[in-house]
Amino acid sequence: MHPTQRYSFPEARDAVAPVRILMPSPVGPLGVELQRTAVTRLLIDPGEAERCSFIPLHEVDGSELLDEICGRLAEYLAGARRRLDLEFNLAPCGCTAYARRVLKETAKIPYGKTRTCLGLADQTGRPEAHTQVSSILLANPLPIVIACHRVLASDGSLGGYVGGVERKRWLLALESSARIEA
Repeated sequence: MHPTQRYSFPEARDAVAPVRILMPSPVGPLGVELQRTAVTRLLIDPGEAERCSFIPLHEVDGSELLDEICGRLAEYLAGARRRLDLEFNLAPCGCTAYARRVLKETAKIPYGKTRTCLGLADQTGRPEAHTQVSSILLANPLPIVIACHRVLASDGSLGGYVGGVERKRWLLALESSARIEA
């Protein structure tokens, strides 16, 4: 895109192809992919090669939908919002049925609370699959939206995170220190 050009965000009903926006955040740039009204992917600090496929937020003429999505993410990351309440769609990422079940269970973990991979595997009806749960969460296509940072290793240690362990630590600290009216 030419530096003086602006990108017009399509109306949700007209957007057939995904729209990719790069927004600033305290955990690094967020690559947010939207299709219609749903978030279909979120990348924390995408690499240079992938970053150029996103339109920087400051180059986009806003829309109510875009303002709402980016606003909710910014509020959450500022400690001013507990629930994102964003529509998301896992279909475009090609997740297996079990991965979708794990991610849906992960999305139920309350703000400021944690679970272990072992506990999450048990909740999905497959307690022996805790290693698979860990692998699924490390490939979470919607981190922050589906708060996989709230899942600890089966032994209760911090474990890994799709956005890196330091970001996981930061997000957990944010949630444990936020003082938000319910």
